[in-house]
Amino acid sequence: MKAIVVTDQAAGTAGMTLVERPEPPAAINDVIVQVHASGFVPTEMAWPSTWTDRRDRDRTPSIPGHELAGVVTALGYGTTGVSVGQRVLGLADWHRDGTLAEYVAVEARNLAPLPGDVDFIVGASLPISGLTAWQGLFVHGRVQAGQSVLAHCAAGAVGSMVTQLAREAGAYVIGTGRAADRQTALDFGAQEFIDLDNDALEDVGGVDLVFDVIGGGIQTRSAGLIRAGGTLVTVVGPPEARPADGLAVDFVVEADRTQLSEIVQRVRDGRLRTNIGNVATLGDAVAALNPTKRIKGKTIISVRP
Repeated sequence: MKAIVVTDQAAGTAGMTLVERPEPPAAINDVIVQVHASGFVPTEMAWPSTWTDRRDRDRTPSIPGHELAGVVTALGYGTTGVSVGQRVLGLADWHRDGTLAEYVAVEARNLAPLPGDVDFIVGASLPISGLTAWQGLFVHGRVQAGQSVLAHCAAGAVGSMVTQLAREAGAYVIGTGRAADRQTALDFGAQEFIDLDNDALEDVGGVDLVFDVIGGGIQTRSAGLIRAGGTLVTVVGPPEARPADGLAVDFVVEADRTQLSEIVQRVRDGRLRTNIGNVATLGDAVAALNPTKRIKGKTIISVRP
């Protein structure tokens, strides 16, 4: 099969190459998915799991990418819950070869059904962005109707999902980003927008939840905005700052079939829009994942057009 591989952590995405690799076998509880579309998160190049296995042994050349939409072609021994020929989307395992390939082996429990009226491109854009937003808001942040949410990078792949899901839950959403992101953030449902380059973040006042995808000084300043009993939720590692009278939670997104099905249903009925900035073929993936200019939204690789 054709696949994108990486071999040098220092080179990052610039070290990607398109090669021929053996098709993966299906282990116990695995399925083989013929990948139709794959998502990619640039920060994967900094994740230890991209380069080593669970015992910290080098596993390069490795195939990156963890979001997928495709069709099940084979089942491993004892696998239940999915069937050959089924359309699925899901989240591939961190420490195994990923989804920038024509086929991938993935645990069946990490997959959810992809209805026939949802395009593979759309499906591949949902697992990491959608589940990160869902888990940060509802599992870790426990957002409630009437609360206020500060969504950093509200025009981005995760931030736009945070904005929409928080609005649907009845929260008041303040988005942040660059000046050029203002209209996009508002279009996704933010009720206010803070230009982090030119506006004073502290003018926001108190909020109940901050969804942080930036870290550093922005995270520190954001922690000071949280009301008593509020929560700072972050996906950039253990927080350097904590609210004076609240919680700080960092988490790594997890596969969850039920949550992913909820997200897909919202896409189907129009309550949730995905944020795709660029679509490229597998043959053009190396160039697409090394853009020469900023891409708004998520880059999706159409593996099987």
